[in-house]
Amino acid sequence: MRVETLGDGEPEFAIVGGIHGDEPCGRVAVESLIDEDPDVERPIKLILANELALERDVRYVDEDLNRAFPGSPDADTHEGRLAHEVISEIRGCEILSLHSTQSHAAPFALVDELDGHARSICPYLSVEALVETADYSDGRLISYQNVIELECGLQRSAAAAENAKQLVREFLVAVGALTNRSKPPRHHPLPVFRLDQQIPKQRADEYEVFVENFERVAAGDRYAAMDGEPLVAESPFYPILLSAYGYRHVFGYAGSLVGRLDGESSAYGGGEASAHVESGTR
Repeated sequence: MRVETLGDGEPEFAIVGGIHGDEPCGRVAVESLIDEDPDVERPIKLILANELALERDVRYVDEDLNRAFPGSPDADTHEGRLAHEVISEIRGCEILSLHSTQSHAAPFALVDELDGHARSICPYLSVEALVETADYSDGRLISYQNVIELECGLQRSAAAAENAKQLVREFLVAVGALTNRSKPPRHHPLPVFRLDQQIPKQRADEYEVFVENFERVAAGDRYAAMDGEPLVAESPFYPILLSAYGYRHVFGYAGSLVGRLDGESSAYGGGEASAHVESGTR
C-alpha cells in the first residue's frame, strides 16, 4: 500500500484508488494528483491500496479486498491483512473510493445510505446517478461512515481514467480542500436508486444483457439470457451494475428509483442538499 499526504497537518480526507488491481483508473487519478502536488486548503491523504494486485494486473491476489473489510492483522489472506491496514489509514477521514465497471460507461456514485455527507457532496460531482447499496454493503469499504464510492466508467478505458481525475478534483473542491479557479459548476439533480436484490446467474457458456442500467424494465420484458434462454422480468425494476460478465455468480442487481437529490445551495461546495422522495417502482 502506498500512502502520500498533501498539505500540512492531520488529513481530513482520503482518496483511495486500487482497491481492485484490474481497475487502473483509481491509480491514474491518485498518481496524477501526487505528481501535480497542488496547494491544498485542507490536508489530504492519497492511498493506492492493493499495489500487489495492480502490479499483477489482477482483481485481487487471494480474495476480493472490497469484500474483506474490516480485515485483521492476522488474516490468512493478503487482502484480509491489507483491509486492516487501509482502515487504520483512513480512520477519521471523509473518503472517496475510485472504481470502474463493466456495466456502464457514465460515472455514478454509491453510498451505504443517503445521509448528510452524501447529500452535501454528490450533487456537485459529474455523476448521472446515486445508488444506495443498503443490504449489500457487507465487507465493503462503503459500509463505513463518510465513504462515497465512484464507478468512474468502463474498466480499463481511457475515459474512466480521465473521469476519475476530474471527479477527484470535484470532490476536493466540494469539501473545500482545493480552490476552484474556474467557473464553479452548478449542482444538478440526481436520481437516487436503491439495490433491492441480486439477479443470479446459472452456469452457462454464454451470457447476454439486453437492457441499459438505470432505465426501467417493465414486467414481461426480456432483460438477459443464458445460453440463449431469455430471462423475463416478473415485475418492473431498474437494472444496476448489470453486465454479462462483470460478476461470476450474478448479472448484477434489480433496484428501485426511490427519489431525487437536489442541491439547494448556489455556492459550489459546503451547501446542504435535500432529497425529494418520490414513489419508487420496485
